[in-house]
Amino acid sequence: MNSWTLECSACRHTEPGDALATVCPSCGQPYLVRLAELPASRDVLRDRWDMWRYAALLPLCDGETPVSLGEGATPLLESPELARALGVARLWIKDEGLNPTGSFKARGMSAAVTRAKALGVPGLVVPTAGNAGAALAAYGAAARMPVRVYAPDTTPRGILATIRTLGADLHTVPGHIGDAGAKARAFAAESGYFDVSTLREPYRIEGKKTMGLELAEQLGWRLPSVIVYPTGGGTGMIGMWKGFAELREMGWLDPAAPLPRMVTAQAEGCAPIVRAFAEHADRARPWENPTTHASGLRVPGPLGDRLILRALYESKGAAVAVPETAIREGTARVARTTGIDAAPEGGCAFAVCQVLAARSILSAADEVVVYNTGSGVAYRE
Repeated sequence: MNSWTLECSACRHTEPGDALATVCPSCGQPYLVRLAELPASRDVLRDRWDMWRYAALLPLCDGETPVSLGEGATPLLESPELARALGVARLWIKDEGLNPTGSFKARGMSAAVTRAKALGVPGLVVPTAGNAGAALAAYGAAARMPVRVYAPDTTPRGILATIRTLGADLHTVPGHIGDAGAKARAFAAESGYFDVSTLREPYRIEGKKTMGLELAEQLGWRLPSVIVYPTGGGTGMIGMWKGFAELREMGWLDPAAPLPRMVTAQAEGCAPIVRAFAEHADRARPWENPTTHASGLRVPGPLGDRLILRALYESKGAAVAVPETAIREGTARVARTTGIDAAPEGGCAFAVCQVLAARSILSAADEVVVYNTGSGVAYRE
C-alpha cells in the first residue's frame, strides 16, 4: 500500500495523507505529497498504458481504483526539420493535446478526483482558463460527483461548450482567472465543495509529474538537455521537477547525468515568472492587465510562483516571453511542419525555442523537448 504525508513546500509543516488539506495553515503555501517509500526497482511499473502505469509513485491506496479516462501515454514525436531550423541535435514535441478533453489537465484531474472521491467530498469546484474546467467536468462525471466551474467570459467558446456538455455547472465571470478564483473560493467556503484550484490541493501536481516520468521512460530512462514548457499556473513545471528528483533518488536515472535545463515560456502580455526570473526574485509580482490569446498562459499571479522559480534556478534554466504574433507563427509552424494540432500555448513554447536559439542559449549538442499542452481545435470558433 502506498502511504504518504503532505508537507508544506515552504515551512515543512506536515499533515497526514488522509487529511482534507488545501494550503498550509501556517504560511499559506502549497503542500507537496511525500511518499513514505520510493521503490528501487522498475518492476513496480504496471502493465497498463496510461499514467497509472506509475501508480507505485503516486498517492493511490492499496486496492483502490483510480478515476481514469485513459490519460497519459501521449506521443513523443521527433522533428528533425525543426531541430535543423533551431540548430540543435534533436527536438521532440510531447503532444499532451491527445489526452482526454484535449489537454494535459487530464493528468492532474485524474489524480485529484481520485483522492477527492476517496475523501468523500460533496462536490468539486475550480476556476479555469478553459482546459482545467473541461478536465474536471469529465473526471467529475466519471466519478459521479457534482462539479461547478468558474471561467472568464473570454474563455474559448469550444472549451466552454465542452464543460457544459460534460454536465458541469458553468459560471462565466468578467475578468481573468484570478477573478474566477475568487468566486470559486467563495463558493467552496459556503457549499463545502472541495476547491481543486491549481496548487490549492496537493494532488494535481502528482498527476502532472507523470509527464516527466513518462518522458524518461520514452527516452530509455534518460532525459533531454532542455525542456521548454508553457507556464501559466505552473503545475506541470513543478510536477516534472519533483518527478525528476524522485527518479534520481530511486536510482532510475544515471546519477552522473545532469537534469534538464527547465525553460518557462510565457506571453509578453502576461509574464510574471519571466519578470521575476529577470529580477532574480524568489516570488513573482502579479501581472497587471493580463492579455494573451493563449488563455492557459493568462495567469497573472500563480500560487506556485516560488516553486516554478526554484525549478528554473536549480536547473540553470531560463524564462522567456514572446509577443502574440510570435505565438501565432509558432503555432502554425509546429502544425504545418509536424502535423501536430498545437494549442497556442505549445506554439508559444516553440516560439521561445527560436528566441533561445537566436540568443545562443541552445547549442548544437542540445536535445530539446517542447511540451504542447493542449489541442488547437478547442481554440477555434
